Amino acid sequence: MSRPKNTTMMNPAVENLMERTHSKFSLVTLASRRAREITEYYQNLQTGGLVPPSVTSVSTKPLSIAFEEIAADKVRYIAKSVEELLAEAEAARLAEDQAAADAAAMEAEADAQ
Repeated sequence: MSRPKNTTMMNPAVENLMERTHSKFSLVTLASRRAREITEYYQNLQTGGLVPPSVTSVSTKPLSIAFEEIAADKVRYIAKSVEELLAEAEAARLAEDQAAADAAAMEAEADAQ
């Protein structure tokens, strides 16, 4: 028995959401990050500061809500340029170097005492 194209158990179908990110990896990454934010929102309702779900959903699962938000264009994927990625990598490297230098200084100070 053949299945019609784009029939999945998930609504909205992942195939239809591909237009929004142009890659399954980017779609999964975007949805999982947003699902984590939604989970955090529900766990910390008292503290505030987190963005609540932006769509009305019958689903209680954060990942399903995230996919619905992507389908409704409430959450968007914005690709970073190569320059931005290189700048972030350089900043991370500098932070690691600084942390290593600080640890070495603290160790030397502890040895001196």
